[in-house]
Amino acid sequence: MNKKNITILLSAFLCLFLLGGFWFFNFRNQDKLSTQEVAQKAIDYLNNNLLPEELSASLVSAVEKENVIKLIFSIDDQEYSSYVTKNGDLFFAEGIDLNEEITQAEEAQGEIAKSEKPDVSLFIMSYCPYGLQAQKVFLPVNELLGDKANIDIRFVNYIMHGKEEIDENLRQYCIQKEQEEKYNNYLRCFIEDGDFESCLVSTNINQNKMNDCIVEVDQSYNIYSQYEDQNTWLGGSYPRFDIELDLNEQYGVGGSPTLVINGAVISVLQEYCPEGKECVVIPGMERTPEEYKRIICQAFINQPEECSQVLSIDGFAAGFGLEKSEGPSNASCQ
Repeated sequence: MNKKNITILLSAFLCLFLLGGFWFFNFRNQDKLSTQEVAQKAIDYLNNNLLPEELSASLVSAVEKENVIKLIFSIDDQEYSSYVTKNGDLFFAEGIDLNEEITQAEEAQGEIAKSEKPDVSLFIMSYCPYGLQAQKVFLPVNELLGDKANIDIRFVNYIMHGKEEIDENLRQYCIQKEQEEKYNNYLRCFIEDGDFESCLVSTNINQNKMNDCIVEVDQSYNIYSQYEDQNTWLGGSYPRFDIELDLNEQYGVGGSPTLVINGAVISVLQEYCPEGKECVVIPGMERTPEEYKRIICQAFINQPEECSQVLSIDGFAAGFGLEKSEGPSNASCQ
């Protein structure tokens, strides 16, 4: 069956699915099912009852909402979303939040460019609470896909949290530059409580090598001299941190965190997109490991098998510590 016919067939089945409103599952009166078990039941039901034999749905992710579980599933390399009640009784083709007004800004805009080995950058300020929150989410994705994509933590070109942020930005930049294999372990330690001194020791960072790098970078970019001269500050308010100024300007980075994939800023709303820069709007994007993984995996021409691994659907609270968040967050320091 050619791709055009598959698309027509899919549209017909999904329209019938939507018109049906919901479908009853035959697994009532069972013990309480986990999110993943309910999600897989839904996919099995879709495959066994709604799709023709030549098509098959596969689960991409499952995320708990207030009263339902949101499913992302793939059919013929195209992703769709649907919802299932947490008890596994009802399967909905689509969900509409009756409390939200639909606006143009909430519509998906753009598509992530694909490549064999995607370039992924997360721009942060090391003491920004929301940058720390994003790094906690980013770490497991980096560990999962780090060998398959070019994944980097980068730095916003201004400082909002004092000299300690300059110091830490430089430490992290130089650890990545000179001792990259130790960076994830250092970052995992740092985001817990910000105790960089103990983290340097516990992760066996060669501090002499790191300090030599810091001196060299400072001399090249005049980081500390610009900090002492307020006349050089952006808008007279923010010290400059120009180590990756070229990339900041290229992508129009305007806050921490900023996620860039294959040259495009990934944003939850059009109004957050940098003016005149490439931007892909993904409404409802949540700051969780699974959501970041799912979005990054869209940038592969051929997705690696790691993309089928389901990561945590829990987010983290802003700031230091590993407490879970009470709800989705897309706040930033800017």
